[in-house]
Amino acid sequence: MKYYCLGIKGTGMSSLAQILYDLGYEVFGYDDVLDYKFTQKGLDDRGIRIYSDSKHILEKDVVVTYSVAMGEEHPELQRVRQLGLKVKKYNEVVGEITKMFNTIAVAGTHGKTTTSSLIKHIINNTIGCNYFIGAGDGNVSKNNKLFVLESDEFNKHFLTYEASYAIITNIEKEHMECYKDLDDIINTFSEFASHTQEKIIACGDDINVRKLKCDVPIIYYGFNNDNDYIIRGKETTQDGSRFDLYEGSELVGTFNIPLFGKPMILDATAAIITCINHGVEIEDIKSLLSTFKNAKRRFAEEIVGSNVIIDDYAHHPTEIKSVLDAVREKYKDRKIIVVFVPNTYSRTKDFTREFIEVLKDADKVYLTEIDCNREDSKDYPGISSHIITDKIEGADIISDETIDKLKNLENSVICFLGCAPVAHLINAYKGLF
Repeated sequence: MKYYCLGIKGTGMSSLAQILYDLGYEVFGYDDVLDYKFTQKGLDDRGIRIYSDSKHILEKDVVVTYSVAMGEEHPELQRVRQLGLKVKKYNEVVGEITKMFNTIAVAGTHGKTTTSSLIKHIINNTIGCNYFIGAGDGNVSKNNKLFVLESDEFNKHFLTYEASYAIITNIEKEHMECYKDLDDIINTFSEFASHTQEKIIACGDDINVRKLKCDVPIIYYGFNNDNDYIIRGKETTQDGSRFDLYEGSELVGTFNIPLFGKPMILDATAAIITCINHGVEIEDIKSLLSTFKNAKRRFAEEIVGSNVIIDDYAHHPTEIKSVLDAVREKYKDRKIIVVFVPNTYSRTKDFTREFIEVLKDADKVYLTEIDCNREDSKDYPGISSHIITDKIEGADIISDETIDKLKNLENSVICFLGCAPVAHLINAYKGLF
């Protein structure tokens, strides 16, 4: 069978294409983006062809899968439909793969990628697993029974997945273009949880997670004493964080992670409990946690001149706050500069107040214009980055052409944030030196 993946450089579609290739299918794809993206590495390593025009011939036996971010009116999607090819949505194909393995589905508004990556790192280096991480990381061997899957709630995609275990990191307003309100989101997570076959591991500190309604056994974790697994004794070390984990009154162990901030400790705890439930020894978990390296574009650090630059996928106010809290914890004496690339007009509109509140705590804030490939600005009159920058003292608009606004910074941490590409801004900044 042949698969043609539209939007193949997308974080999820790239991972899917790699998995389909590993399963033995012929895979090729299309993407409008000509520039290199961090999601390409796995595609390039496998020799998967990527087209950016419609000149190539498509044979009748090709199955097409596409990301909804591409839009139904996209010329290439229209072309494959006119050719009469079989077309499946991205999440339908992922759902079919979940049925082939014992799937560990990691869901939540935030922390999915880090939690999935932690679980993958530990299990893959002990008992072995397949994995689908929404950062362009996918790998499958038919010899592995376990499948670690980052499960996205966008467009209710995760309702097509079949999981033996589910992890739910948190539940918050997000993707409000797809949901009516917070109750709709909670109800959808409840439906996802109800499909789980064995157990759910969920953050009990989150009030919305506690509202889940399902008959599947739930193991709660968190800092609060009403959880099944309780985090105590949190300390910040030179290299990350140390904490004790208790199951009830019994000490499970003391763990060190090369990550900063409470959200990262919560993500690590979810991974620890998941691995314990799959038979991984505590000492192996401790050892592997200490060697963990986060997924691409998750708090990726680099020294440029006297400054530290952070490249992070954070695009929701809560995620931005988590990054800034981690920066303050690790770099106490440095100024924090934010360069944020807003993605989607709807999110900018829905979370304007929240973006303002979290960003104004930085020492200096820059936003680019909104970078969106699935919404039309005409549908959102008056929505631009200025509705945020105009409410933050000293905030400014920045672009590749005006990156020299960062030129005279010294001894600062410059955070390049957004789910849209930021590499062009980072490269432009490095070009100043």
